[in-house]
Amino acid sequence: MSEFIKTQEEARANLTMQIREVIDGAEADKRGLDSAELQKIEAIESDIRKADEALEVARRSADRLAQASEASRGLEVVEEARGAADVFRSMARGEIRGHDFTMEKRATLVPSANTVPVDFLDRVYALAKLVGPYLETSEVFNRDSGSDLRVPVMTAYSTATETAAGAAMDESENTYGSLLLQPAKQGFIVKLANELITDAGFDIESSIAENAGVAIGTRVNTIVNAAVEAVAGDGGTAASATAITADELISLAFSPDGMVRLLPGTGFMVAPSTMALIRKLKDSDGRYILDPIVSSTDGNASATLLGFPVYENPAVDAATTGNKAVLFGHWPSVKIATTGLETSVSTDAYFANDITGYRFTYRVAAGVANGANHIHALTMG
Repeated sequence: MSEFIKTQEEARANLTMQIREVIDGAEADKRGLDSAELQKIEAIESDIRKADEALEVARRSADRLAQASEASRGLEVVEEARGAADVFRSMARGEIRGHDFTMEKRATLVPSANTVPVDFLDRVYALAKLVGPYLETSEVFNRDSGSDLRVPVMTAYSTATETAAGAAMDESENTYGSLLLQPAKQGFIVKLANELITDAGFDIESSIAENAGVAIGTRVNTIVNAAVEAVAGDGGTAASATAITADELISLAFSPDGMVRLLPGTGFMVAPSTMALIRKLKDSDGRYILDPIVSSTDGNASATLLGFPVYENPAVDAATTGNKAVLFGHWPSVKIATTGLETSVSTDAYFANDITGYRFTYRVAAGVANGANHIHALTMG
């Protein structure tokens, strides 16, 4: 029983008791009701009728609520989340003009008509990492905006000295610099025939994710490699313009500071064509120096060279004269700032061909912390 019904019933009972008291008083005096008592009883009865009407309305409402509750028992109200495929088709139909695929975590998303599961962006970047290894090996800052990002970088450690008993210790502070990342806008357009967009059997999400993944991975890889080569330290020069020796690779690996070789994430980075050259190198016993697939401690599998992982990266220069064909260093020292994907649509740009264009934009910046110390390059002679 609702609190309102209970209150109204108590009020009605109290009014009835007031009438009873007036009548009992007249009976005790052995007389009839005078005009004042009749007016009082009439006013009380008016209040009782109002209470009855309120109770009737409240009881009908309670009955309807109970019926609705019984009818919906076992059912659960669920908000429908719009998937990426629905978003792209809605854009093509002109229902929405654009959408932001953000880098937010799933826990922060509230399903609604204006949000999509983050897994679309996950799929895009998973594909991007296949064609752009820097997205896998670097420290990546996924951001909601393209504003500048300043990353603190330690440039010198504290040093210890011997101190006599009772003597004051020398002060030695570690020093910090900073790496400024200024994301710049990148973009590409994915074109789809309208017949495919309207075909329910066409996996529009996978098609766009594949196009976006390749475009992003390739572009980010190019940007990052340019930043790496610009600061890479001297790891030696190959005697040949087109060939590499095992000794030159050893010299490259031992050219940075010894601590670099001990850091997790340190390894070689080469182009596919250079990987083929290295794959043919043998030691004095005729054994190949590159192990093609070795399981690593993090559960992934990668080739190793001289005990270090070697990453195949199409953005690295090929082994030709003057190129930095082999890179070696601590790859998490590479810092990347990137945003989510902002997409908009045009059904007019390719109207004559009955094609819809989806334009994607994102921002990216890259830099290397302690570049010349943490990453070195072998230059071809």
